[in-house]
Amino acid sequence: MTDDPRDGYWVVDLQGNLLKANQVYAEMSGYSIDELVNMHVTRLDVQDDEQKVKARIEKLIAEGHDRFESRHRHKKGHLFEVDVAINYIRESNHFLVSFRDISERNLYQQKLSESEEKYRRLFENAGDLAYSTDLNGVFTAISESLMAVTGYRRDELLNAPISKILTPENLELAKRMTAAKLGAEKQVTRYELEITDKQGRQLPLELVTTLTYRNGVPVGVQGIGRDISERKRLETDLRIAATAFESQESLLITDADGVILRVNKAFTKCTGYTAEEVVGQTPRLFKSGRHGADFYRDMWENIHRTGGWQGEIWDRRKNGEVYPKWLTISAVRGNDGGVTHYVGSHIDITERKAAEEQIRQLAFHDPLTRLPNRQLLLDRLQHSLISNARSGRNGALLFIDLDNFKNLNDTLGHAMGDSLLQQAAERLTSCKREGDTVARLGGDEFVVMLENLSGQPLEAAEQAESVGEKILAALSRPYQLGTHVFRSSGSIGATVFGGGNQEAEELLKQADIAMYQAKKADRNTLRFFDHKMQDAINIRAALEGELHKALESGQFQLHYQIQVDSARLPVGAEALIRWSHPARGLVSPADFIQLAEETGLILPIGRWVLETACAQLNAWAGNERTRSLVLAVNLSARQFHQDDFVEQVRSAVQRHAINPNLLKLELTESLLLEDIEDTIATMNSLKAIGVRLSLDDFGTGYSSLQYLKRLPLNQIKIDQSFVRDIATDTNDAAIVQTIIAMAETLGLEVIAEGVETEAQHDFLDLRGCHAFQGYLFGKPVPIEQLDTSRNGV
Repeated sequence: MTDDPRDGYWVVDLQGNLLKANQVYAEMSGYSIDELVNMHVTRLDVQDDEQKVKARIEKLIAEGHDRFESRHRHKKGHLFEVDVAINYIRESNHFLVSFRDISERNLYQQKLSESEEKYRRLFENAGDLAYSTDLNGVFTAISESLMAVTGYRRDELLNAPISKILTPENLELAKRMTAAKLGAEKQVTRYELEITDKQGRQLPLELVTTLTYRNGVPVGVQGIGRDISERKRLETDLRIAATAFESQESLLITDADGVILRVNKAFTKCTGYTAEEVVGQTPRLFKSGRHGADFYRDMWENIHRTGGWQGEIWDRRKNGEVYPKWLTISAVRGNDGGVTHYVGSHIDITERKAAEEQIRQLAFHDPLTRLPNRQLLLDRLQHSLISNARSGRNGALLFIDLDNFKNLNDTLGHAMGDSLLQQAAERLTSCKREGDTVARLGGDEFVVMLENLSGQPLEAAEQAESVGEKILAALSRPYQLGTHVFRSSGSIGATVFGGGNQEAEELLKQADIAMYQAKKADRNTLRFFDHKMQDAINIRAALEGELHKALESGQFQLHYQIQVDSARLPVGAEALIRWSHPARGLVSPADFIQLAEETGLILPIGRWVLETACAQLNAWAGNERTRSLVLAVNLSARQFHQDDFVEQVRSAVQRHAINPNLLKLELTESLLLEDIEDTIATMNSLKAIGVRLSLDDFGTGYSSLQYLKRLPLNQIKIDQSFVRDIATDTNDAAIVQTIIAMAETLGLEVIAEGVETEAQHDFLDLRGCHAFQGYLFGKPVPIEQLDTSRNGV
């Protein structure tokens, strides 16, 4: 603020008291100079109090000056606005304060602002599509009608570039027109362009623009537009009229974006839709769902490349009927060579397809049951072998022979035999999964081909056996044959196949041999071609039954392996499940956990482990020596991804009244691969309960570092496979050092498992890993043998 005879002045001491004031300020305030001397500034400045004055004085002593606007109170009580400048005079330890009355200036600015607001409201409520921009093309004002047309809100357009509603071509046109106005006497221009709304649709406008000035200098552009969509449509119709429209073929015309503009009478007759129902829609309205995205992508690539496409396609009529048609699509181009429209014509080929299907049925299906015959089965089996070779999956053949069928034919006749075969075919079909094949080879022999089974032969055999048992149950139900009730059953031979060099006919022979083995075993049973596989399935089934008994009779128990710090003092333990089998003794988790996962028994087992661990934490809480120990529990992917898993944990914590921060849940890397966003959400919910989360076996899976940094983990556990050779293998040593450094960067704790030697311990401790678990400190033991003494391990 420069010196001005209109400025008032104060001299103020370090306590905020006025030492001097000039006549100008006395007249501003209505006080005499004598009245102002020794007055404290807070009596005059209504925006100040003693705390603010004290803070400002400290700031001024530090910085030397300050500048702001404030409001002072006149002796008569009214307020006036001032511009304040303060300088600290170090030599005299005083402040020189100058004032300028800005009440009139602020009043003028307020009136100017009100005038501009009035103009803005008039502009924004204009009926035309009106706007203003600066010379850089940034919106400064938008009318309501322009927002309504484009679908944007005012805050989305104001201060945004005009390119937001213009394609690059239209933006270049607008720039050329503005440049022409700036360099010519003619300040108003009229031209056509297209604006783009929020949904990406384009609207043609006839636009009149003019420059706006301030102090004689151009500062922006105002534009008023008129929608000329109707005129453009009429112009387009003239081009379309050149094509014969009302032909015998069904015709459809779209714009360049695929929006339907017109259809002919043949089209409405074929599809059942009136013109009013389809105009404005896209041909997606007629999609049958029979074609995938690849089909339509290839179609449009061909249209863009050649200007047209022709082929067979299945569509849906208005009544829901799916029908085949022969479709021809042609692109219509404008004067500039660009596509303006597409014309589609089609012929309904329902009758031709029905005739072709009838011929195919006779060639590849059994006329009695309508099932695929031997030829079609072998064809599908060959395709399945090729597919399995690529995917690594397995399949299976179930060769089924109806027991006592010959007796039925001999006693009740062939008509009753045919009826039984038809009912058996229906039952077999009801037992198959989607993608499987049921075929009739002839007589009373059927084959069910199962596809997309597990890549592990043993698991695939178990899946095949499950379907086979379902089939045996279905075939054993009584058959109603006219007035007769007939009882029958089936014998099933099964063989599992992969890909490779297996032959389709050989596989059928294997299943046939296995079926005769089932016949010899008193019928109504299933046998596998591979005797070893049959034995393995029997063992597996027995183990599953024993697992159920183990849950019911409490044969599971937890063993605990101590976890220690650098001083070898216990900091926690890991709970490890063991199966105390009445005949086999102690069974390792490696022998039953995978089966528990596959059968779903892992869910009740996992819940038992969680409850038992929480009960142990509750017991530890009553002992000074153990009340701070953290207990780690392993989670399976299936357990973690239950919808109510978080509630299970919360209930267990509350039921056993434990400190949730002493419960640590260990997650494997493979668990994180399933839907990372849902996984993170579940982890956050668990953290909200207060439990700790540790990433188990780190480095053995496929963790993405991009996701790892988002996971709400507390700890990373280094897998024992890296720890085993860290003292001798430079690669393992480098990996472990990297894991420790990464954990430190992410702010995570780190613990190493499988520590068995002093050399391993010293290597880890020296490099920043200060928590350990392994045989060096203790093996997994029952709770009564766990050493939790604080004297070091």
